[in-house]
Amino acid sequence: MALTGAVIAAFWPEGRARRQRPRRPSNTLWSERDALVIAYGNSITDGSHKPLDLLLDFLDRRLGGAVNGVHVLPFFPYTSDDGFAVTDYTRVDPALGDWPDIRRLGAAFTLMSDMVLNHVSSQGPWFTDYLQGRPPYDRFFKEASPEDDLSAVVRPRTTPLLREVETSRGARHVWCTFSHDQVDLDFHNPEVLLEILRLLRLHIDQGVRIIRLDAVAFIWKEPGSPSIHLPQTHAIVKLMRVLADFATEKVILLTETNVPKAENLSYFGRRDEAHMVYNFPLPPLVLHALLSGNVRYLRRWLRAMPPAPLGCAYFNFTASHDGIGMRPVEGILPPDEVLRLITSIQTAGGLVSMRALPGGQQAVYELNCGYFDAMSRSFSGEEAAKIARFLCSQTIVMSLEGIPAFYIHSLLATPNDHEAVTRRGMNRAINRHRWHYPDLLARLDDPGSDQARVLTEMQRRLRIRSRQAGFHPNATQLTLQLEDRLLGVWRQSLDRQQSIFALHNVSDEALELDGYALNLIEDEDWHDLLSGERIAADGSIPFAPYQCRWITNIG
Repeated sequence: MALTGAVIAAFWPEGRARRQRPRRPSNTLWSERDALVIAYGNSITDGSHKPLDLLLDFLDRRLGGAVNGVHVLPFFPYTSDDGFAVTDYTRVDPALGDWPDIRRLGAAFTLMSDMVLNHVSSQGPWFTDYLQGRPPYDRFFKEASPEDDLSAVVRPRTTPLLREVETSRGARHVWCTFSHDQVDLDFHNPEVLLEILRLLRLHIDQGVRIIRLDAVAFIWKEPGSPSIHLPQTHAIVKLMRVLADFATEKVILLTETNVPKAENLSYFGRRDEAHMVYNFPLPPLVLHALLSGNVRYLRRWLRAMPPAPLGCAYFNFTASHDGIGMRPVEGILPPDEVLRLITSIQTAGGLVSMRALPGGQQAVYELNCGYFDAMSRSFSGEEAAKIARFLCSQTIVMSLEGIPAFYIHSLLATPNDHEAVTRRGMNRAINRHRWHYPDLLARLDDPGSDQARVLTEMQRRLRIRSRQAGFHPNATQLTLQLEDRLLGVWRQSLDRQQSIFALHNVSDEALELDGYALNLIEDEDWHDLLSGERIAADGSIPFAPYQCRWITNIG
C-alpha cells in the first residue's frame, strides 16, 4: 500500500484531480484525421530563430490540414546519440528553445515526446551523484559483474555490455545496453520508477499527449536471461497504462520495440498495456516491395496481422531518425532477399549497422539510408521513376489500418547526408540532415525541385485521406489476393457506410485489373479519390507504373 500511495503521489502531486473511473478501451482516442510528422527539434535551423519556432512555422505554413500531430524527438540537454543520452529531463535544450515553445507546439498539434526511460547520460547529474555515493542516485543504476552469466543478453549494439567505473565504494561495473555514455537505470529500485512517473507528469503538464516509451523492452535486466521483454517490463507498462486511463488528460502510450512481430504485439497486453505499437516490419517490407516490384512478402505479412485490439492502434511509418530496422523481418524475408536489400541500399549510398549476437557473432541490425534515396533504383536497375516509386511507398502507409507518421526528411525528399556521417562518425547521421530554413523554403518554392514535388503531392494525398471515414485507424481491413505487382487492401468505415479499395502498383510496368476482382457493388457510384476518375464496376482498371488508387463509393 505504501508503494501504491507513492505512485499516486508521483503522478498526481499535490492532490491533483484524476478520473473517478478509468477510461475504457474504445476507438475514440483517434480518427482518420490523425497523421504525424517525426522531427528533431533542430531539423530546421536558420542561425537566428529558435529551431522549435521554425519547426512550428514549417508545420503551420506547409502542412496545415495535412497532419495534426508532431513527434519532437528528445528535446532535452544531452551528451550523445542525438538526444538519447539525456542529462536533464526537466529542461528543454536551450539550443532549441524552452518549455513555452514546447507548449505552443502542443497547443497547435498533438504532441508526442520521448520518455527515454532505459538509460541516462553518463555525464549527467544522476550518474555523477551515483559515482560519488549520494542518495538516492547511489542506487539508481544497474550493476553487474563480469563473472555473471550475460551470454543470453539480447543486444542492439556491438559495444561491450558492461563498463567499469570508479565510485566512492570502489570499482563497479554498470550495465550499458546501447553505449558507454548511456548507463542503464535499475528499475529493481522503486525510487527509479517513481522518478520516471514524476517526469511523465511534468511532460503531460507541458502539453505532451503521446508518450513514446523509448527502448522500453530492455528496462528490466536479470543476469542469466535475455534481459528483454521480461514480465517485470510488461508490469511497468501496465502500471503506466493504469495511470494514463485515470488521467483527466487524454494520454496515449506508444511502445518503441524494434523486434519481431510476436514480441512487438505483446505490448498491447490484453488491452491493458500500450495504446499503440510501432509497425516495425513496414519499413523494410515496403522497401522490398517497391524495389523488387513484388508484394509477395509484404502481402503475406499483412494477411497474418491481426486487427489491433479495441482501444489500441498500430503506428505506421517507413522512415524515422533511426535506420531501417531488419530484426522485425527475421523469418519474413528470406536471407537472399535481405542480401538484395543490403546491396541495393549500398548502391544508393547507404550504410549497414550490425548488432552483437550471443557467442560473439554479428547480424545486420539496420540499414542506414534516407528513405527517398533508398528508392533511387529498383532491383532491376530502373532509376527514372524515383519520385513515383517513393510516393507509392508513402501512400501504402496512408492506406493501412493504424495511424500514419512521416519522418520530416521523407516529406522533404532529403538526400543522404554523407558529409554528416564523415563529420560525426555515426552511420545514423546519414538520415539526420539539418535544413537551413531559407534554403529549404527556396526549394519548396521551386515547383521543379524534388522537395516541392514530393511535399506537394504528400500534402494532397494526406488531406484527401483525412476526410475518409474508411481510413479511421480501426476501420476494417482485408488484404486482397491480387497479382504480385499490386498491393490491395479493402477498408470499411466503422459505421460500414464507406468502402475504400486501396490499390498500389509497386512495379515499373503498366498493368490492368479486372474490376470484377474487387467485387464492386454495381449500383454504387465508384470513383478514385486520387485521380478523380469514375470507376466502372464491370470494367478494366488501368494502372501506370507505381500508380496508387483509392477507389470508394462515397467521399
